[in-house]
Parts: sequence; C-alpha cells; structure tokens
Amino acid sequence: MQLTDLAPWGESLRIAVEVIGTIAFALSGILAGVRKRMDMFGVAVLGFLSAYGGGTLRDTLLERRPFFWVSQELMLWLVFALCIVVMLVNSRRPFRITPAAIQLADALGLGLFVASGVQASLASGMPMAVSVIMGIITGVFGGVMRDIACGEMPTAFFDHRPYAMCALVGGWVYAILAVYSSLAAWVIMFISTITTTGLRIAALAFNYHLPGWKKSAS
Repeated sequence: MQLTDLAPWGESLRIAVEVIGTIAFALSGILAGVRKRMDMFGVAVLGFLSAYGGGTLRDTLLERRPFFWVSQELMLWLVFALCIVVMLVNSRRPFRITPAAIQLADALGLGLFVASGVQASLASGMPMAVSVIMGIITGVFGGVMRDIACGEMPTAFFDHRPYAMCALVGGWVYAILAVYSSLAAWVIMFISTITTTGLRIAALAFNYHLPGWKKSAS
C-alpha cells in the first residue's frame, strides 16, 4: 500500500477510531477519578488528560495544527457528556470501580490510539520507525498523565506487565502492513488494534510480567 492510499477516506477512518479511542481512554480517566473520590472538576480533568494527552503530544512533535481535539469539537462535548453521565449514575446508585475495569478501558484505548497514531504519522510522511514511536506516544502518554494526576507512579513504568511493549508490537504490525501489504486501511487498523489490545489483556489475564531488576545483595 502506498502511503498516499491512507487518504482521503483513511483520514476519516482515523478520526472515527480516535472518537472510539477517546471514549475508551476518557472512561478510564473518569473511572479513576471517581475511584479516587474526586469532585466533578477533578474527574473531568482526568478524563481529558487520558483522552487527549497522548494525541496532543504526538501532534506537538509532528507540528500538526490544529490539534486533533481542537479540530473536532464533538470530541470535547463527548468527554464532557461522559463525565456528567458517569457522575450522575454514580451519585444515584454508587457502583464499585475495580482496577480491572479501568485497565480494560485503558487496553481498548491503547490499541485504538496506537493504530491511529501510526497512521497519522505515516500519512504525514514520517519513516516507519518514527511512526511507530508516535503511535506509542499516542497510546501510552494519556495514561501516564492520568496516573501522575492521580498521584501515582504511571502503570506503564513500574508494574512490569507489558504495556508499552504491546504498543510497540501493535505499532509495527500497522506500519509493516500499511507499507508492504495491499490490505484495506480498515483491515490494517483492526489487526493492529486487536494485536495491541489483545496482548495487553492477555498480560493482565495471565499476570505475565517482564523480567525486573534484580536487587543487589547488601
């Protein structure tokens, strides 16, 4: 597939995927805020950071203007409406929010945002390796900002269960298929998303850990 084949309808596909990914990541931030018993403003901030942090950093590095969420006002209203709905439902009938619920929404957002980030970079003429890095940034750094705002060490940095590695694999799947195959853009997007999200969910389900640092004997 030629990189120019990603447009024009490939751009529409990317926007559609980013809308779904935005909902998933925003939900992970909103649930984290509710679990921390934050007020409406805090919950909204976490939702926005989770949904837009990685994509904004990507667009800054690629010098893309306007930012993806600035050009799509619907995304702002979508996250705001999601915040209100979750807060209202929880105030009427409080529900128990487990780390697993946050991680599931996060895994879905990760897969979608990695794929859209790689596609956006390839469409901008970036090399494959750079595009994969941009995909990782898009998928990972919203969650990093969310965890920092919650006063926690970002999950991507310390729990040793594959997170950025899942994004790396899924990103390369997208880049290789986009450049060297003749598959339709939506098929490549689907395969990449399933790869990233599937690997992350599998790591959580089987509690698989990457090798950690060995403590030196004192």
